Amino acid sequence: MKKSRIEVQIDLNENKVPKKMMWSAEDGGIQNQEAKAMLLALWDEKENNTMKIDLWTDQMKVDEMKIFFHQTLLTMADTFEKATGEHNICEDLRDYCHHFADKMNILPPDQDETGGVLQ
Repeated sequence: MKKSRIEVQIDLNENKVPKKMMWSAEDGGIQNQEAKAMLLALWDEKENNTMKIDLWTDQMKVDEMKIFFHQTLLTMADTFEKATGEHNICEDLRDYCHHFADKMNILPPDQDETGGVLQ
């Protein structure tokens, strides 16, 4: 059986706040790549519950966090659709993601409020 390893190293300041994060994924060809934030969710079948780790460095800017969450929510819609085939609810989630981006003022400049591309 093949095994794969993903490693995350977190350097903390004196208050235990993440100062620097580095991650590696041997199978993905990633070695000590820096990251400013991470969200990790693992399903615990025994407890029927999600275990999670949310970390961000003190260098993460609020505008970066807004974009990070927007992109993560979009990825979650794609992953959920791929895993379940639930197209309609995933389209609803993508609509919400557009609303989120509009409210956070992070819509790409070539999109209007409805998600349409401006000419």
